[in-house]
Amino acid sequence: MRPRPREPEVLRLHRQAAPGRPTALLFHPGALPVSVHRATAEALPDGVGMTVLDISALPGYRPPMREGEAEVGTLAELLEHLRKEWSPPPAGAAPYVLTGWSFGGVVAHALTASLPAAERPSKLVLLDSIAATEAYTRRDDELEVATLLSWFALYLGARRGRAVPVSAASLTGRDTDRGLTQVLAAAVACGALADDVTLPGLRKLYAGYVDGLLRNNRLTATHRPVPVDVPITLVRAKRGLIQDEEDLGWRPLAGAGLTVRQCPGDHYTMLSRPDAVRVLADEISRA
Repeated sequence: MRPRPREPEVLRLHRQAAPGRPTALLFHPGALPVSVHRATAEALPDGVGMTVLDISALPGYRPPMREGEAEVGTLAELLEHLRKEWSPPPAGAAPYVLTGWSFGGVVAHALTASLPAAERPSKLVLLDSIAATEAYTRRDDELEVATLLSWFALYLGARRGRAVPVSAASLTGRDTDRGLTQVLAAAVACGALADDVTLPGLRKLYAGYVDGLLRNNRLTATHRPVPVDVPITLVRAKRGLIQDEEDLGWRPLAGAGLTVRQCPGDHYTMLSRPDAVRVLADEISRA
């Protein structure tokens, strides 16, 4: 008899808040391990707590673990699962901050908009997150291969601890296999991958990466974000997924004002580089 799959842990306490001190809840969409946020938690001031909510462990977002488990199709459905795992602190409790990295920022904003005014966080901190507005939403077939491959190279470099020097411009005009061949060669040359890694093996990893992006696309396809009356800080990575827009679409959704700050690193390494982590911890603790 096969053992029953173990339920993944959704809430991960990284640092306990001292009595009466504020805490941060960070929404993590997967891709990198939840432990990547430990550095930010440890950089927070004494007494400030941080818990990470692993979106990838929520039923419906994660791959089905058993027969009959349905996949969520909208962001609203995802929020229903989220509310079963977390609820706002009671009235009179210490203030809290909602923060989210990447797609987690979209979730944090949507959750804030759904809460009564008295239960909303004191601040939203969005980490290189792209707003799910019409101007920033793309159909699956509008995502260019060169763009996806360049994002994958960033992800691969972060996972392996070695930057993979491949840009979207250098991949322009290539199909997936030719582009992956270029990424593989660059990754082997810089030591991010061993020289016995094959193209089929890298193709499988790339397919899983793209599946995650497309899943987030589907979840936001019918989502229409509205402004929230909570101060928002957007921390942009120096080399983010999108380079040409300062506010990544968040300014119209920031009813109480938007602050934009840049940190070193790219979309993935911003969570682990010490100089970037200091920026993240500073913005979270400012609340």
